[in-house]
Amino acid sequence: MTLIAPEDLLSLFEETARSVAAALESLADWGLAGTRPGQHRSDIAADEVATGALLDAGLGVCSEESGLQGTDRAVIVVVDPLDGSTNAAQGIPWYATSFCAVDDSGALAALVVNLASGERYSAIRGGGAYRDRRPIRPSQVGSLPEAVIGLSGYPSRHLRWRQYRALGAAALDLCAVADGRLDGFVDCHSHGPWDYLGAMLVCREAGAHVVDAAGRDLTTTDPGARRSLLAAAGEGLLGDLCAACAG
Repeated sequence: MTLIAPEDLLSLFEETARSVAAALESLADWGLAGTRPGQHRSDIAADEVATGALLDAGLGVCSEESGLQGTDRAVIVVVDPLDGSTNAAQGIPWYATSFCAVDDSGALAALVVNLASGERYSAIRGGGAYRDRRPIRPSQVGSLPEAVIGLSGYPSRHLRWRQYRALGAAALDLCAVADGRLDGFVDCHSHGPWDYLGAMLVCREAGAHVVDAAGRDLTTTDPGARRSLLAAAGEGLLGDLCAACAG
């Protein structure tokens, strides 16, 4: 049973994202922490703020940086405190905090905040998707030769897209499919649930399609789970992507 209303979850996520942004503003060194491969000092600082706020609110947490906590709680928030930390360290303004509340019925409420611009994507199960509180929809592009595709990694061959972009923050890349800035997205390796779950709900509520290339369920709070994502504005383009990646 969900004990916190979805709207209240979004309010909590908004407040927590502001706290993360404030903590990062005061951080002098955003570089590698020397703890584990790829972990930045900014990741650790953001996680301390985000995880603490969510646990204090009575929620479970599955975080990229600190794992799974509070598994006995009715709602678990899958959180990436800082998605795109390399971008952040390099001063590239495409990095985010991503939240997705998961209950017994699946993804319930999501917020993805671009920490560089303040732009916010939100979604509630069955309630549509929004960018800065305005409804969003994916593009009408229906085939790969017409499409601008976002990439994470690079495929072994050209997939027949019109153009591609590699932007470096999967949560924001997927949200760009939800609002039509990109027509599709291809994950050429794999991601943990914190990288995509918030944006997955945003995409699906906007009307875009998101699947795992191997056909596995995307909704999971297992910190060891990895998925290879394909996202597209519509079914036709998704079919093209699936065929191109499998061929």
